[in-house]
Amino acid sequence: MNFKKQIIEKSKEAYQIYVPHLSIDTVIFGFNESELKVLLLKMNYNKQWFLPGGYVGKSESLNAAAQRILQNRAGVENIFLEEFGVFGELNRNESFFEDFDDDLWHKQRFISIGYYALVDYKNVEPKHDALSEACEWIDLTQLPDILLTMDHRMIIEKALLALREKMAYKPIGYNLLPEKFTLPELQKLYEVILGKELNRGNFYRKIKNTGILQKLDERKKGGAHKSPDLYSFHIENYNMLLKEGLSSW
Repeated sequence: MNFKKQIIEKSKEAYQIYVPHLSIDTVIFGFNESELKVLLLKMNYNKQWFLPGGYVGKSESLNAAAQRILQNRAGVENIFLEEFGVFGELNRNESFFEDFDDDLWHKQRFISIGYYALVDYKNVEPKHDALSEACEWIDLTQLPDILLTMDHRMIIEKALLALREKMAYKPIGYNLLPEKFTLPELQKLYEVILGKELNRGNFYRKIKNTGILQKLDERKKGGAHKSPDLYSFHIENYNMLLKEGLSSW
């Protein structure tokens, strides 16, 4: 079956099981080798890249649908997930399927709910489906060089902005870093999200004052210089500040 026929068959199924005119797009962020990455799929139909997304089942909540999409695409569950925006410009998806008949499910006008997820890069197993040829981590710095479909570039930009705003009053890192990490690694995470360098002394002082870190009795192996100390997150304090917000940041 060619790609166009596959889309038509998927359209027939969608009318039976999903809520009309409502979709979900997920921006899945990961951090590896000092780079912030986003998970993208490449569609067979026209070779454009797009965000992992899908539709809401008729007996499914929005959050449950977003969790299902994340599990299907990235093999992860019970992770940090937050709604950040609604996208509903005219012809945001209709023109993408202009080669199809107007009764195609995917060609109808859809209002999309945007969610962003923070995941540990090493715990993710990207999965592509029958309509896509690849599912890969793409560095944010590479985004200007790839062809993103519909309004997905804007959705990624909005998700990054929402993440930056969150950092002003909530801790970040638990879902993006490995269990054990160094202060330079944590600082680099903040810098790549914010898009600017931070003063090391000020950052270390402020992050330690939040109480979300606990120093481990071990150092990072390797390196030409003195190996840096390893830290982990103090989960109780971290979760408390997720609820109450930061007062001394």
